[in-house]
Amino acid sequence: MSALIYPRSAKEQMDGWNYLPRFLDKVRLHLAGKLHADYQPNFAYKGFDAAWLEAAGLQAEAFIAVVQGTLTDGEVCDWVRQNVKKSPADKAKFNAYLLNRGREANDPALRERLQLRKAEAGLAHRDEIQTFVDFIDADEKRS
Repeated sequence: MSALIYPRSAKEQMDGWNYLPRFLDKVRLHLAGKLHADYQPNFAYKGFDAAWLEAAGLQAEAFIAVVQGTLTDGEVCDWVRQNVKKSPADKAKFNAYLLNRGREANDPALRERLQLRKAEAGLAHRDEIQTFVDFIDADEKRS
């Protein structure tokens, strides 16, 4: 795998869920054998992938099979709308968790990890990067 194809931003939404379009992209890249090695360690079973699956009440294999059987984002969105029975409050809770991860004042170890990741990526000078989603967008050259 030579070309790095970035999945969409975690800030994008589908059916009220932040991160779903990004995870959908990662699944499609995985199925096509084009998911870059940088994304492999956390694919489906760790990190935000696993957090979204847990919030949605889905197993990784089941969701991957859904994506494999569809052609468009709209088909996946329709499937999620019909099969993931979570309230708007549940979605909002997950979205708040996702968009604020790394900002938690009560978790200095997590804030430290974010600072370390920024330094490793040459982004330590970017004070506007306050969350892991901000970091991902900056690291993937969106901001």
